[in-house]
Amino acid sequence: MPRPIQPYLILMRADRPIGTWLLLFPCWWSLTMAAENWPNLYFALLFAIGAFIMRGAGCVMNDLADRNYDGLVARTATRPIPNGDVTPKQAALFIGLLCLCGLVILLQFNQFTVFLGIASLALVFIYPFCKRWTYWPQAILGLTFNWGALVGWAAVTGEVGLPAICIYVAGLFWTLGYDTIYAHQDKEDDELVGIKSAALRLGDKTKPALWVFYGLTLGLIALGGTLAGLNWPFYIGLTAPAAHLLWQILKLDIHNPTVCLTLFKANRWFGWLLLGAFLLGKL
Repeated sequence: MPRPIQPYLILMRADRPIGTWLLLFPCWWSLTMAAENWPNLYFALLFAIGAFIMRGAGCVMNDLADRNYDGLVARTATRPIPNGDVTPKQAALFIGLLCLCGLVILLQFNQFTVFLGIASLALVFIYPFCKRWTYWPQAILGLTFNWGALVGWAAVTGEVGLPAICIYVAGLFWTLGYDTIYAHQDKEDDELVGIKSAALRLGDKTKPALWVFYGLTLGLIALGGTLAGLNWPFYIGLTAPAAHLLWQILKLDIHNPTVCLTLFKANRWFGWLLLGAFLLGKL
């Protein structure tokens, strides 16, 4: 890409697409569940573009909030704001541009979905500050990143249904799992600069906690599928994402940052496997 825009693309993590996938999949799951037959591909494309844009806006907001901390941590010291490639004012203007683009995408849906999507901005702007006062910022991230489960359903039905709420809460526990794994990479640096995380709170109890988080994830997904009236192949398909989460728990080594990052990124495959299960449920 042209050099002048490279810092902005890095600022919105365009070079690290895993966050976009994690934001997008709840939209696609819910869109598929709510569909009368097969999901609306036009809506699926709009959600993909919107997830890329709004994940970027969230990353910029996070870097603005953490600009006094990122320079103290080796992994984040080269980000565009702490290294001087982008000023805080430029970053704030960039957030405005991204939100405007996100609004254009959102306006393609029904009125209820538009208002529901706008409501998510409160969480987007609150989340970056949560790590200062709670050891559970991952819970706030879960509420934020899985909002698409509500939006996807609303885009089809014009309301928020109980199946969508089940998927939303399931996504919350899924995020608690994968982002706690991710946070184990930074726990030493977080302690030094005074940032809290579920990884610091749970420590060696992370694996037992994952059994709870991922177990609730799968149980709520199964309940959501049942309430949505999905057909029996859905339950067969659900065994594949369940096996994937089991693999994550068994593979985890909280003292190995490379393993933690690998498992975190692997959640993209969980997303695809679960989407496949929902599609099977439409057969």
